[in-house]
Amino acid sequence: MAVRKPLCCGVSALEATLAVLFVLMTAVSVTLITQMATWKTHTGPEPTFPPSPEDKPYLIGVGRADCTGPPAEIPLMGYANPQQTAAGIHTRLYSRAFIIDDGRRRVVFVTADVGMISQRLRLEVLQALQVKYGDLYRQENVVLSGTHTHCGPAGYFQYTLFMISSKGYMKESIGPLVNGIVKSIDRAHGNMKPGRIYRSRGELDDSSLNRSPHSYLKNPERERDRYRWNTDKQVLVLKFTDLDGDGIGMLSWFAVHAVSMNSTNRMVSSDNIGHASYLLEQDKNRGQLPGQGSFVAGFSSSNLGDVSPNIRGPVCLNTGRPCDYLNSSCPVGGTQMCKAFGPGEDMFDSTRIIGHNVYRKAKELYAKAVEEVTGPLQAAHQWVNMTDVTVQINDTHTVSTCKPALGHSFAAGTTDGGGELNFTQGAVEGDPFWDGIRDALLGQPSNQTQECHRPKPILFNTGEMNWPLPWHPQIVDVQIITIGSVAVLAVPGEMTTMSGRRLREAVKQELESEGAFRDTEVVIAGLSNVYTHYITTYEEYQVQRYEGASTIYGPHTLSAYLHRYRDLARAIAQDRVSELPLGPQPPFFQKNLFNLLPAPTVDRKPENSSFGDVLEQVYPVYRQGDVVSVTFVAGNPRNSGDIRDKTFVTVEIYDNRTDTWEIVHTDASWETRFHWLKGSNQRSNSTIEWHIPPSAPSGSYRIKHYGHYKHRTGWQTFITPYEGMSDVFRVSASFYYQ
Repeated sequence: MAVRKPLCCGVSALEATLAVLFVLMTAVSVTLITQMATWKTHTGPEPTFPPSPEDKPYLIGVGRADCTGPPAEIPLMGYANPQQTAAGIHTRLYSRAFIIDDGRRRVVFVTADVGMISQRLRLEVLQALQVKYGDLYRQENVVLSGTHTHCGPAGYFQYTLFMISSKGYMKESIGPLVNGIVKSIDRAHGNMKPGRIYRSRGELDDSSLNRSPHSYLKNPERERDRYRWNTDKQVLVLKFTDLDGDGIGMLSWFAVHAVSMNSTNRMVSSDNIGHASYLLEQDKNRGQLPGQGSFVAGFSSSNLGDVSPNIRGPVCLNTGRPCDYLNSSCPVGGTQMCKAFGPGEDMFDSTRIIGHNVYRKAKELYAKAVEEVTGPLQAAHQWVNMTDVTVQINDTHTVSTCKPALGHSFAAGTTDGGGELNFTQGAVEGDPFWDGIRDALLGQPSNQTQECHRPKPILFNTGEMNWPLPWHPQIVDVQIITIGSVAVLAVPGEMTTMSGRRLREAVKQELESEGAFRDTEVVIAGLSNVYTHYITTYEEYQVQRYEGASTIYGPHTLSAYLHRYRDLARAIAQDRVSELPLGPQPPFFQKNLFNLLPAPTVDRKPENSSFGDVLEQVYPVYRQGDVVSVTFVAGNPRNSGDIRDKTFVTVEIYDNRTDTWEIVHTDASWETRFHWLKGSNQRSNSTIEWHIPPSAPSGSYRIKHYGHYKHRTGWQTFITPYEGMSDVFRVSASFYYQ
């Protein structure tokens, strides 16, 4: 008979085991109940908990700031026409900043509604950031990119060629740009929070056209056969969220010129790319006025050098027939008669359509972005003397860049905006008449420069012209920032489609060669840091259309950039960025900057009137879809000084419930247009249009105009604010009162 052994304290082994299990199950249950009680519903993509070290969230900040400059008398930057001066506001201009920090490094990307980032603008922004933040934001980790609108105030360059076409260097023009860009970075810096980034990519095939297809076809057939289109249709979207999955911002790249607003426009405008930002921000910041709300939508330029939004293509205005394929001219009227048209009824409608297309695709990609971007950040930057880069192209041959020069076809312009003289695209020989004028006024190009640029016939030998300051930059920025598997190439100019493809491919190969990168998304941010005109392939350069004639460092410009960006990519892949030499620093000119635009005069008004008085009154009733127009006695908008975060216009609706007027539109709104007309005897008028949207609620409205006028009392000059107001009018679905 077996004897049962006693247990301690008289408890059986089975009872002890059950007690232990009970304690364990109780602990697990309490933990689960606690988690369920604090569980949150998430609408965005969520990582698996706990995240792996590679999935550590970034610190992310987004910010937007007004950078609109004086909307009067200053030339608009883009079409190089000094007569195309600002005279009002179509839409305001904004700078949008995105800051990402991985705990070790920080990068900043800014896309601004500006024609391009000039070297002077970048240097002044970096100086301002140095004063505020020390070495936190520097030349290597800050990218400044322009959307390439051709309807922003000029006057922010320090090189002679650009100053001549812009009437000089103007503090009243560059000041709002510097302050607006810095303020957008300030705001992004101030709201940084843990968050995540997701990427998505798609194609948009109804919003771009190659405007130099003849040049594109000169690229090797085997290379062209790798691509379906002769422009890049890719849209890349980066989606920024907080840790709850709520969206805080979006950054997108698409290659298309912001020239839906043509050279006849006189109003400050962010054009099609700015309109895409406007639409997405209005969508995400419901109930907010333009420029307000926490969600920031940045749309950036890319390799748009030969890409036009005028998708109906060029025709001869006097015959309606297609322009000459090679030189984009017409039998009668030459290049001035050859114009390309967008999809809309006019330039405003085309801007709306292209902008909406870009917005719609970005919104679609944003909604389905689930591929998370993870991994460390890197930033590599060098200054390069682009007039003296030698590249080994094979075992026996080297090629070199040239001193900058512009060819004859530069003066021909493009089908988006032709030149005023009898130049044509595709010129590979000079013209004795124009060459004689050039030699007499500017001097003959040296034999070395002419040979270096061949087959370009040189019109302006800018690299040999230094009075009163150099006409073109020699020192340029090359820069790459990487955000996990996304590499952003900050390119100082306008790369053509094939140039951009070659650069992206070269950088991708270099980054992935060391194994540190895989599935890398490489994107070009054009018009960044300093402006150097165009960058064509060697083959496209031989045709000497506008883009080739504007490739200022010669036929091997792209080869030089490929070499330099490969160096940066290799340093990033090998984690040897700190060993990169800085390169020669660019100049910051203090003397010989000139301004050809006189200060605004005193403002005068008709007798027995005041500034802000209505000259042409509104009608009593309008319907949705109508255009309301009212004209005021006005002052010169330049006398309003810094107009950032202000408005010349409000459209207001009366609220019966509170007996108050509520602002529904400002001059930043797509629906309003602020026209300034400079008259004789120092008088001027402002006409405000409100294009009533179909969604406008019926009710009582009024339009107000704000401004400043300059007047003199004795020997002293004063600036005085004024405002004017229209009569109250009604918007109704019917002209008949109910």
